Amino acid sequence: MTARSTRRTTAAHSRLAAVGAIAVAGALLLTGCGDQTKDKNNSSGSSSAGSAPLADKLPASIRDKGVIKVGSDIAYAPVEFKDKSGKVVGLDPDLAAALGKQLGVKFQFENGTFDALLTGIRSNRYDIAMSAMTDNKSRQEGVDPTTGKKVGEGVDFVDYLTAGVSIYTRKGDTENITTWSDLCGKKIALERGTVSEDLAKAEAKKCPSGKKLTIEAFDDDQQAQTRLRSGGADAASSDFPVAAYAVKTSGGGKDFQIVGDQVEAAPYGIAVGKSNTQLRDALQAALNAVIKSGEYQKILEKWGAQDGAVKESVINGGK
Repeated sequence: MTARSTRRTTAAHSRLAAVGAIAVAGALLLTGCGDQTKDKNNSSGSSSAGSAPLADKLPASIRDKGVIKVGSDIAYAPVEFKDKSGKVVGLDPDLAAALGKQLGVKFQFENGTFDALLTGIRSNRYDIAMSAMTDNKSRQEGVDPTTGKKVGEGVDFVDYLTAGVSIYTRKGDTENITTWSDLCGKKIALERGTVSEDLAKAEAKKCPSGKKLTIEAFDDDQQAQTRLRSGGADAASSDFPVAAYAVKTSGGGKDFQIVGDQVEAAPYGIAVGKSNTQLRDALQAALNAVIKSGEYQKILEKWGAQDGAVKESVINGGK
């Protein structure tokens, strides 16, 4: 899930794996999100602090608790979602488990609506947010991208992947959509608070009279997919890995198709409160250790996201 960043276009195959490369067994049925509840199956990581190589880098309060509370919109396959048993799985949980081994703590994923995750950090409900969240200046600075007004103190990001945004339609029913400008006069379904919504709003302002772009924003991506699948919208939009996974799995690959190239290529980051610099730096050190060990590449390959790999984690690399 992304938010506004400097716009630039990139071919889908050049940033993340093609649809067919998403190596996930079967079409898993996803559960809803936004219930703000905890689940004993939602923890990632198992190493004790005593045996973890980077445990000393953590703040003492977190090291003593042995848990990092993670705010996440757990309905965004393949980045994070629940399997049929209710267990949280995906790229982010696997990466969190790898970080947990380095730091000697568990990452406890707590389900929440995407547009409330940063508020959850500010209120200390979560220690971090890890939810396919794009690192960009507006989030770093706590600025609403639509109004330009300050809405919070902002967060720091520990970057770990690069991804863009895609449009997809019902399979065989593209409505001649290949670019964002083709959406004028049509209806698009998407998740609230994402770059897809920002891009749609920006495009709607450009549409000529009589060709209004209608935007339907939902609490989670699954609702947007359902709207498109039922014929209630002409197109939908989400991050490329998520769109590609939906194309691969929904209806056994018969429901959707990606149209055009992905845009807004930008880094995903783990969001951390501005004042929590020790935790931020510990996460960066752990992530770089996971990258160096080769485990990072294996996790990305498992979820078909290897083309978005970074060579090194940086802080606030988004523009």
